[in-house]
Amino acid sequence: MLKPFVSITKPGIIFGNLISVAGGFFLASQGSVDGGLFLATVIGIALVIASGCVFNNYIDRDIDRLMERTQGRVTVQGLIPPGVTLAYGGVLGAAGFSVLWFGTNALATAFALLGFVVYVGLYSLYLKRHSIYGTLVGSLSGAAPPVVGYCAVSGQFDLGALTLLLIFCLWQMPHSYAIAIFRFHDYRAASIPVLPVERGVRAAKHHIFWYILAFLGATLMLTLGGYAGYGYFAVAAAMGLYWLVMALRGYRAGDDQVWAKKVFIFSIFTITALSIMMSIDFQVTETEVLMTSLR
Repeated sequence: MLKPFVSITKPGIIFGNLISVAGGFFLASQGSVDGGLFLATVIGIALVIASGCVFNNYIDRDIDRLMERTQGRVTVQGLIPPGVTLAYGGVLGAAGFSVLWFGTNALATAFALLGFVVYVGLYSLYLKRHSIYGTLVGSLSGAAPPVVGYCAVSGQFDLGALTLLLIFCLWQMPHSYAIAIFRFHDYRAASIPVLPVERGVRAAKHHIFWYILAFLGATLMLTLGGYAGYGYFAVAAAMGLYWLVMALRGYRAGDDQVWAKKVFIFSIFTITALSIMMSIDFQVTETEVLMTSLR
């Protein structure tokens, strides 16, 4: 009975995003972690993401019927009535934003709202079906969670928050284009105007390469900007360079779908590794040193 209600929230997406939330949170905490604040941030953003996924499932139920990988979704199978789906998404969203508002701060809540509006309002309702730039705009929603985690601690949108936003936006692009390549037939069957379908796989390969290169540069800025340590820098450089090499191999790939799936899988390893490293290998700022000495 409960399984459809869990499934419709896309638990895998929630879990993946919570890793990035933790990365942003611990990066900003610089070793001084407020357990209550962390709990409120994680619970609040998890509920907001769950709400967004429920609404996305409701909106996409017509095109999900046309795609092999989504034909088994709860909304396609009619396991939850449309009205109940909308009410469920609304309750999850209201609960999530309430937890963030009362448990964190206005800035963190605002970024959660931004991500929600972009994902549900701009991407799911319109751009996914009508524009090749849907992936680019949608990347903002995927980049919101780590910024929420960071701002929950810092209470300000500084260079560190901006760098996180840039890193995760850039990461979304090759990650999403790789999915669109190895699920090419699904996207074409549903008439979704993703880059590989509209302009060809080779054009998508060009974009994947340049976005990974930009992503590599952005990841290193966390250390160069004085936020993350050199252990993080080494991991970011190694993972980014190898991902770049994988992108270059795509030009000689015998099977584009097999290659794209490898790029996609490695993208998950990369962003997970970076989230973990920024959680444990941060640079303590001069302000934090001063505050510690005064305690």
